[in-house]
Amino acid sequence: MSYQIAVVVGSLRRESINRQLAAALVKMAPQQLNMALVRIDDLPLYNQDDEKNPAEAVKRLKDEVANSQGVLFVTPEYNRSVPGVLKNAIDHASRPYGQSAWAGKPAAVIGMSGGAIGTAMAQQHLRNVLAYLDMPTLGQPEAFIQNKQGMFAPDGSIAIEDTKQFLGKFLDRFADWVKHHADRVANK
Repeated sequence: MSYQIAVVVGSLRRESINRQLAAALVKMAPQQLNMALVRIDDLPLYNQDDEKNPAEAVKRLKDEVANSQGVLFVTPEYNRSVPGVLKNAIDHASRPYGQSAWAGKPAAVIGMSGGAIGTAMAQQHLRNVLAYLDMPTLGQPEAFIQNKQGMFAPDGSIAIEDTKQFLGKFLDRFADWVKHHADRVANK
């Protein structure tokens, strides 16, 4: 069984280390996870007035999330919280009220920064939002990745062996999490 995973990166910057991390995770995903990055850079700012006639980019986002069996959020940390572009995407796909594309989707959160605590504060804020959205979110292992010199190989893969092993275990655990929740939903 293969599970479609929407990968949402909370950075628009072309050379973002979190975008690089997401691409590396897609490459090393376990066979049962079909991971694909979701585009959020073309979304308009969320405005409740637009809910009855959403932009095509919003429709696309909601469809991609709705057609997934899980979501991986890869977030940087801006001012001790999530980037506005990520919150904007979350708000769009959660509305109108009662029609959230996120509801019930198993999720995992990961992020990378230059600091020793990775993206711990942003991830905690994001987990609060995901709890409200009824997204069962993987609790362990937590993945606060510190970017180190030589983290990425020229082909974009993870070059530091202990980090690569940790990320492999993280992805295996996420695959189990998605399977558990997808099977539970299917058996209702």
